[in-house]
Amino acid sequence: MKTLTAEYYTNREVSWLAFNERVLDEARDKNNPLYERAKFLAITQSNMDEWFQVRVASLYQLRHVKEQQDVSGLSPHEQLKLVSDLAGQQIKEQYQVLNRSILPALEQHGLHIVSIEQITDEQRSELAGYYQSSVFPVLTPMADDQTRPFPFLATDSLNLVVSLAKGNEDRMAIVPIPDILPRVIAIPEFAGQYILLEDLIRLFIDGLFTGFRVKSATAFHILRDMELDVTDDEGPNLLVEVQQKLFERERGAVIRLVHEKNMPKRILGRLMRVLDVADSRVYAVNGPIDLDFLNKLVKFGSDPTARYPKYSQYLDESLSDERIFETIADHDVLLHHPYDSFKPVVNLIQQSAKDANVLAIKMVLYRVSGNSPIIAALSAAAHAGKQVTVLVEVKARFDEENNVHWAQELERQGVHVIYGLKGLKVHAKVALVVRREGDDIKRYVHLGTGNYNDVTANFYTDLGLLTTDAEMGIDVASVFNVLTGYSDPDYFNQLYMSPDGIREALIDRLHQVRAAKRAGHDVKVRFKANSLSDKEMVDEIFAASQDGVPVDMLIRGITMLKPGIPGISENIAVHSIVGRMLEHSRIYIFEIDGQAEVFLSSADLMTRNLSRRVELMFPILEPALAQQVIDVFDTMWHDNVKTRVLQSNDDWVKQNRRSTEPINAQKVFIADAVARVATQKQARERREAQQSQFEPVNHPF
Repeated sequence: MKTLTAEYYTNREVSWLAFNERVLDEARDKNNPLYERAKFLAITQSNMDEWFQVRVASLYQLRHVKEQQDVSGLSPHEQLKLVSDLAGQQIKEQYQVLNRSILPALEQHGLHIVSIEQITDEQRSELAGYYQSSVFPVLTPMADDQTRPFPFLATDSLNLVVSLAKGNEDRMAIVPIPDILPRVIAIPEFAGQYILLEDLIRLFIDGLFTGFRVKSATAFHILRDMELDVTDDEGPNLLVEVQQKLFERERGAVIRLVHEKNMPKRILGRLMRVLDVADSRVYAVNGPIDLDFLNKLVKFGSDPTARYPKYSQYLDESLSDERIFETIADHDVLLHHPYDSFKPVVNLIQQSAKDANVLAIKMVLYRVSGNSPIIAALSAAAHAGKQVTVLVEVKARFDEENNVHWAQELERQGVHVIYGLKGLKVHAKVALVVRREGDDIKRYVHLGTGNYNDVTANFYTDLGLLTTDAEMGIDVASVFNVLTGYSDPDYFNQLYMSPDGIREALIDRLHQVRAAKRAGHDVKVRFKANSLSDKEMVDEIFAASQDGVPVDMLIRGITMLKPGIPGISENIAVHSIVGRMLEHSRIYIFEIDGQAEVFLSSADLMTRNLSRRVELMFPILEPALAQQVIDVFDTMWHDNVKTRVLQSNDDWVKQNRRSTEPINAQKVFIADAVARVATQKQARERREAQQSQFEPVNHPF
């Protein structure tokens, strides 16, 4: 294998910004419905916010460690400078898309954000009543002077900084924008006219500072370091420790300041000093702060053609009621969400709660919805006297508070709750139902690539397996014994579990494929994941390429290797799909002479997933289902509408569709789901017609 030097790798943060640029491209793409383009633009904002709060914050903490370099040869300080500059350029591009494309198009569709300068006296009069009754009572102006410390500002908060004058004296005050109020407000009696909450406050701000003259009121937004660091040392109860860390995190260092471009220099300088934020992480924007307002604005839209068309998810009728046990016992079931409904997964837990033969339910919950039917079903099962054990990962990033709440609620309902593990996040997606059937005990298992979240399951693509395979059932039971007790099994029959187990399994199979290629066999490797940022895995993929193994990878986000380099990676191709659905499934396929081993996993090809998390990888044993997974991959691989192809210079290029039929993989899957729904409906109608045809006629007398 040739020596690998820094030039063959891409910095992970630069690669992440390239991913967010691909999302921004969807906001630019006029082939997308208008409201959806606006949402894509808002997504680029939320993506970048999270990235700053976690990844940039980590670089900031490491900026003085000069000897520590990433795979591309950059120190933390060099990375911080590079990505801060690139982020600034991307923020400018966001606002170019907003001002030149999205807002003018929304205005043509009857959704007009009215600025302070455009407000008429009549509109001001219409807004005055709402301001006085609903806004003014909840505002809290906070002075900044020598007698009072600068007020604490929460992360992700939007604020107005107000410059005031009284005689020859200048003052400054902060007015937090209340997040309990709607950000976008319809102007009464003016259809299609809307004002942002911060502008409404500015419109009447004189009333907050009687006796002073308001010289300026400009908006700004801050983000703090939000990384949650729970120590591995023996300490207090994990739940208590997480709750304490959440409190401390709210007061983390300010990692970014975004402000309106017309903010006075004196005011900006004061903010930078008191918030202790460097110039490299301060960004001026030409437009409304925090683009999330677009999500609120398009909710007022009434044009159905400006949204993605609705479609029917496929739901196998035999998986929607009590027949689900009989169906899974008869054959394994593969679910491809969101094209296949998530309801069978929910129904399995709901039926298990009601079924008298079900003895126990065990689950791992990483992220759940705010009103989760699975939580309700687990509570009902506990009330019914079943053994219910749930591991709730209270360290799930940005869902910590939600998960702490649900963990405590489940415990109150009589569920045995494990609050995660010390030093490891549990990211596996697994459920086990133990059912008595005659004199036997049968294990019903669900394994998936995505969370047990009935809301995100409608727009995240994930794959799941429902099975009663005996060996998998034994393995899953062993997994739960590891998570809840002190078990340390020597081996698993079918499953692989990280830390270490998944990495070893993937590398072992890459070695098998490489050996087969050297022996003259036809081989192929296909991976689909959210990110590829583990150096050991990257190097193993480089080695496979150098042995002549074709490696096709669908990677949605970060990709640290450069493909197409002669002698290094010329057999590697990397595609990325950003579309209507968020690609979330993980697929690993190894093929030798047409015989493929197909695995699904909760784990991405990232160091944290392979070395610092509990993850599961599982095989698809039924040949027909394995072929379905291969078909899913191949359909996506041939997508030429939403696909970008990674070049050796780190550019992402759209597929050349000249003289070819457009293939949008996600649309193909939607069309297939709609067709299966129609076929099932027709079959049901035929059965009903046959039944009615032979129904006996009651005696008329």
